[in-house]
Amino acid sequence: MKIYYCPEYVASEHDFDTTRKPGWVAASLAASPIAGVEVVRPEALTSAQIELAHDRAYVDAVRTGEPHGLARSSGLGWCEQAWTMVGHSNGGVVAAVREAWRNRVNSGSLSCGLHHARRESGSGFCTFNGLAIAALVALAEGARAVLIVDVDAHCGGGTHAILRDEARVALVDVSVSMADSYEPGPTASLRVVRDARRYLGAIREGMAALRGRKFDVCIYNSGMDPHEDCALGGLDGVTAAMLAEREALVFGWCHEQGIPMAFTLAGGYTGARLAQEELVGLHRLTIRAADVK
Repeated sequence: MKIYYCPEYVASEHDFDTTRKPGWVAASLAASPIAGVEVVRPEALTSAQIELAHDRAYVDAVRTGEPHGLARSSGLGWCEQAWTMVGHSNGGVVAAVREAWRNRVNSGSLSCGLHHARRESGSGFCTFNGLAIAALVALAEGARAVLIVDVDAHCGGGTHAILRDEARVALVDVSVSMADSYEPGPTASLRVVRDARRYLGAIREGMAALRGRKFDVCIYNSGMDPHEDCALGGLDGVTAAMLAEREALVFGWCHEQGIPMAFTLAGGYTGARLAQEELVGLHRLTIRAADVK
């Protein structure tokens, strides 16, 4: 199974989980490999590819740093390495989707900071919306229908805003926080869960509603921030065991439906109750679950 990563994913000077976590997970895979996983370097996206989902003025701002406010709109600040970082990390999402779709296998990218970015700006620690970019690239290259499943703790309002008029993309969004919520419509379902006892059931409901529909690929935004010990989004009662069951549920459902998957890391943040090693262990759950037999 190919997983995309390169050191440019963590090139930003801004020191935060979103800009450092891909490196932590990559180091974990080097120190303690998971059988069958091959870490592959992706190509950076071109401006033209990014502009499938984002306004040119915003893309230019991230590349040049001007205007300053727009360049920093993700909340991650701006530095000369920002363009390099997001070009490669979003390129990894596109590479993973291509690998999954073309070869009918699961794949992934150690990318995070994607689903809040809007067409005209960044938001919520997300600079470019790699989920939307990858979906639009796949459609442009011949895919007929793309599924996005988003289980980050926070709603994927940016993804919905960019893709809400694209009938060939379906979005299933199950969150535990109202942050970045939106009004669902014909192409998107949104469930916000406040009781951990309903969490897995809500995901089953979202997936079951798609039964019988045909998709060429599923892009899976696998956030670990619903974990009860995560300070940004955690829901009491959502444990590591529950998240492992969630991963088995989503990968298993897509496997049964014959839909290859490309995953990203999405949210998950260290803090007083969640150490770096524990967070990395949560993200390794996704990589292990992706190897569906």
